[in-house]
Amino acid sequence: MKGSTPHIDAGQAPSLPLTGERTVPGVSHENYWFRRHEVVYRALSARCAGAVVVEAGCGEGYGADLLAGVAARVLALDYDGPTAAHVARRYPRVDVVRTNLVALPVRDGGCDAVVSFQVIEHLWDQERFLRECHRVLRSGGTLLVSTPNRVTFSAGRDIPLNPFHTRELSDTELAGLVRDAGFVDVEVSGLHHGPRLRELDARHGGSLVEAQVRVAVTGDRWPDALRDDVGSVGWTDFDLHTADVGASLDLVVTARRP
Repeated sequence: MKGSTPHIDAGQAPSLPLTGERTVPGVSHENYWFRRHEVVYRALSARCAGAVVVEAGCGEGYGADLLAGVAARVLALDYDGPTAAHVARRYPRVDVVRTNLVALPVRDGGCDAVVSFQVIEHLWDQERFLRECHRVLRSGGTLLVSTPNRVTFSAGRDIPLNPFHTRELSDTELAGLVRDAGFVDVEVSGLHHGPRLRELDARHGGSLVEAQVRVAVTGDRWPDALRDDVGSVGWTDFDLHTADVGASLDLVVTARRP
């Protein structure tokens, strides 16, 4: 299963319908969100080198395939049947199972790493999910989780902005859940706009994200400048680090099962 890490081309044919619940490659106006997800896979893929990896909530499957370029084996799990079937067809070096993420089909201590990016905010029972992650990891195994930062993603709201999200978390809330599930060495990083994206923020009234949301809400035609700038975003335009985590766009937790 090992091989080179794939190049993910946002201009390829769309892979699954864009519903708002998941991010997919191949949709030009979705490129910003796709790259914002891709960067975390690329930044953390080295932690999966030579490992037996379970991806809990694989979505379209591009991330599982990226990890398969360095891992010994990747088992991709998703609750949606058509999505799981799509991943099995499109990414042959990934093993796929349709399942409920609070009952992972993996034996106790059966994997080296559990990866779950932009998934936990969709789950009703986040605590049970994290306990399952703990159960299937071997001693010393690695947990890698990302999720939108509630403080910035749904700022000032009691209900998540995204209707597919059940519960969003702050950095301290996420770290607390992970520790309560029995993990140690819990570290939280934050995803931020890098210099080029900050320039694009300034070009579009202070926020490239809000400029995209306004078009989506109003249904207006995309301005050419916004369309071109969104299409130009690459995964290297984001920074992932531990400084100013509370003000980050997305949260990334790494932890270890003792």
